[in-house]
Amino acid sequence: MTSTLRRAGGFAAVGTLSLAAPALGVAAAAPFAAIALLAAFVITDGPLFELFARPGDREDGRLNGLASVSLAVTGLALLATVPREPMPLTVFVATVVGVTYGNLGGQLVTARREGPFVTVAGFAALGFPAAVAGQAVVAVVADAADPSALADAAPDFVFVAAVVTLVAALVRSALYERDDPVVLLSTGILAWVFGALVPSVGAVEIALALAVTVALGYASYALGTASVTGMLTGVILGLLTVVLGSFGWFVVLIAFFSVGGLSTKFRYEEKLDRGVAEDNDGARGSSNVLGNAAVAFAAVVGFAAASRFSLGTAVSAAFGFAFAGSLAAAMSDTLSSEIGGLYDRPRLITTLEPVAPGTDGGVTWQGEVAGVVGAALVAGLALLLMPLPGPAMLVTATVVAGGVAGMTVDSLLGATLEGDRIGNEAVNLLATLAGALVSGGAALALLV
Repeated sequence: MTSTLRRAGGFAAVGTLSLAAPALGVAAAAPFAAIALLAAFVITDGPLFELFARPGDREDGRLNGLASVSLAVTGLALLATVPREPMPLTVFVATVVGVTYGNLGGQLVTARREGPFVTVAGFAALGFPAAVAGQAVVAVVADAADPSALADAAPDFVFVAAVVTLVAALVRSALYERDDPVVLLSTGILAWVFGALVPSVGAVEIALALAVTVALGYASYALGTASVTGMLTGVILGLLTVVLGSFGWFVVLIAFFSVGGLSTKFRYEEKLDRGVAEDNDGARGSSNVLGNAAVAFAAVVGFAAASRFSLGTAVSAAFGFAFAGSLAAAMSDTLSSEIGGLYDRPRLITTLEPVAPGTDGGVTWQGEVAGVVGAALVAGLALLLMPLPGPAMLVTATVVAGGVAGMTVDSLLGATLEGDRIGNEAVNLLATLAGALVSGGAALALLV
């Protein structure tokens, strides 16, 4: 057994101590605070030091990694016991055991076969069931739950465990091993927030959501339309869109990713020769996914919050229109770029001067038509599958207007600011925000 694998097992053992939280109550943070102090100031050599020491720890003569992880868990334990509205103990335990056992699972598979996808698969294979089991143990110990009550809570446990596993795997993939404290804190807080927005999840709903989003996420990776981090980001957004919105919202979201991904691959070699192809063989990373879908996700969260806190049907509907408008903008911009880049004689949107293919802010009439068609596709799906109130023509026009506005903003930013000042992902984010504001703002003005 390698030292890395042994160390991961040691951290998992420390994480298991979180199962004592129901019995310890307000003292749940005490064991981890004690471990942090011992790691930082007492354990400087011997078997325990060798078990937990990372290369940098040996140079410093103290267990910095163990101390920082224990302090992060201490912080989560305080959030779960001290505030007036604390983090649920189930979320606390799911985060700690999900991350620590997930790291162990990743190291187990990496010992035999290396690769980012294999590591993530190993992380999920052990972290997810550990997070589910940890919540079940806490529920039994804390509430003396009978079997029927435990069965009723199982879908919620699965949802929290899925959020913990996916968020931790994504953050972990983007950071270094020594950044586990960041992974723990960010994962715990996000799981707490999303769990608060969803008081209860149906068994069929969560089972279908996980099956569909994971299957489509893997397909995007296998087809080369998404990197590992892009796949994880897409699965997280998809899962939360289903649970916070509905399957109809998810279909609109996945339509963008599917059509957008295929349009990127469409005549890719020709685009490569013309110098207008996406990098990384067209595979979308997490920054690309978030640049196009972060605003849509914020709209889903806003919709869930509006429903949760009874802010009114007009506000809820406005968030729905904002969601559709942002994705219409993303679809419109993607198709206008991917289709328009195949044609000659583009013109700069600000001056209409001819520019070389691939120039930021350059547009072709073929690309503009493709963009309008893409916005209309999103509008049609949103009309059929989402609860967007109003006459069909008005709903369609409102969403298409958001899509065209976002596409135009993207081109204007490309011609004026993109490059030295802001990057492509920031431009995409601002374009989708423009689409959301146009569609959501128009809907709110009409409905209030």
